[in-house]
Amino acid sequence: MPKRASPAPDVSPSRTFAYVRVSSDEQVETGQSLAVQTEQLRGWAMQHGRTIAETFTEAGISGGVPFHERPEGGRLWHLLERGDTVVASKLDRCFRSASDCLAVVEAFKQRGVSLFLLDLNGGADDVSGNGIARLFLTIVSAFAEFERDRIGERIRATKRAQKARGEYSGGKIQFGYRRDAGRKLVPDPEQQRELQRIKRLAGRGWSPRKISADLASRGVKLSHVTIGKLIRPE
Repeated sequence: MPKRASPAPDVSPSRTFAYVRVSSDEQVETGQSLAVQTEQLRGWAMQHGRTIAETFTEAGISGGVPFHERPEGGRLWHLLERGDTVVASKLDRCFRSASDCLAVVEAFKQRGVSLFLLDLNGGADDVSGNGIARLFLTIVSAFAEFERDRIGERIRATKRAQKARGEYSGGKIQFGYRRDAGRKLVPDPEQQRELQRIKRLAGRGWSPRKISADLASRGVKLSHVTIGKLIRPE
């Protein structure tokens, strides 16, 4: 009687997952839009004879959120198995801080997961492994964090200087004011009149919704939420 063959071991085939992300303040028309990133990663997969099993798309999520705490990053984190591969277009699509980068990469290594980043040697090396690629990743992530901190400080210093000069430094202009030719906020006469009316009506006990409806009947569109902020005591 022929000997019965042993069953083949249950080994899941390796999978390749793409990860793309943009922050809430990034425009989709830029070079790091979700569509552009996705196409870059598809091209990388074709070049290396791989198939993208799933693309994890993180839209409007800051890189400051740790990778495993993001909605899609967390889902990917729990899905990964030994032998899987994650690919992203750039280092800063996955990580914002050097500490988060190195912690995730070390976790990937321990779990047997490979990580490829297209902006590091064209995505040719598994940066979660040992050797030059891992060393290069460590150096690059530290310098990237340092440069982001410098840029952030320059932006904050610029805004402080603009505020000291009375200049408008960005963001939504408060109702009742406008920006003049010198980038300074000055009272808008028409809106100031409406603002006084809002305060009078609020003093009579009108609710923000009722005030909003009154303004709308006269062609002034202002939400009840905004009105609530305007009449809120300082």
